[in-house]
Amino acid sequence: MFKTLALCLTIILSFSGAALAHFGMVIPSSSIVMDKKDAAVSLALSFSHPMEMVGMPLVAPASFKVFVDGEPTEMKDALKPATIMEHPAWTAEYVVKRPGVYQFVMEPAPYWEPAEDCFIIHYTKAVVAAFGEEEGWGEPLGLKTEIIPLTRPFGNYAGNVFQGQVLLDGKPVAGADVEVEFYNKNSAYEAPNDYMITQVVKTDANGVFTYAVPFAGWWGFAALNTANEKMDHEGTPKNVELGAVLWTQFVDPARK
Repeated sequence: MFKTLALCLTIILSFSGAALAHFGMVIPSSSIVMDKKDAAVSLALSFSHPMEMVGMPLVAPASFKVFVDGEPTEMKDALKPATIMEHPAWTAEYVVKRPGVYQFVMEPAPYWEPAEDCFIIHYTKAVVAAFGEEEGWGEPLGLKTEIIPLTRPFGNYAGNVFQGQVLLDGKPVAGADVEVEFYNKNSAYEAPNDYMITQVVKTDANGVFTYAVPFAGWWGFAALNTANEKMDHEGTPKNVELGAVLWTQFVDPARK
């Protein structure tokens, strides 16, 4: 009887933390640059449970690039160590010099997650539009996996519906789970229960998902798939979770 009770308690405790989803994070200081005085964009790179503001360590990323007109520029040398959510993270500065759409992409080193018995690699993207230009925001970048926005990923009001298409090896992924979380930076909100921490939607037959954003701030969309190849962990092949992550900002209208 006591063994049964102990087992039940273990199961309950394990499920109590199950709502915490992992998110690679690339958060610019703003998703829009309209004035030269704001041309220096600060970028914060981390790995976390963003709604609960629980951080995890992010070792030096494998790469950190900015794509402009489809052309990538490596920014890894610009990364500086930082602490975000009490864990190792990274920051960078990028000066926007001309009109354009700037897509910042982090490819992290594989993260071993004992609780899930797998490695995690989240290809993480954020988009910044500058000086009135908005061409190219829906173009794929050729990442291993990525979310292609079907809704413009900047200049959106809170309450807007957002759509994206999940690609893996350049092909749409039907039936993929897409986890959605708010970056609760100032702990402005508290989820009423664990189910409300992470919202979940699925892609349709064309790999498209839809989500209505309830309030202003940065929102992350993480589409999860399992890689065909395994990675070695202490002599044992383990699964690799591939995440296509997109962060986009939603704002409230200014009041007169």
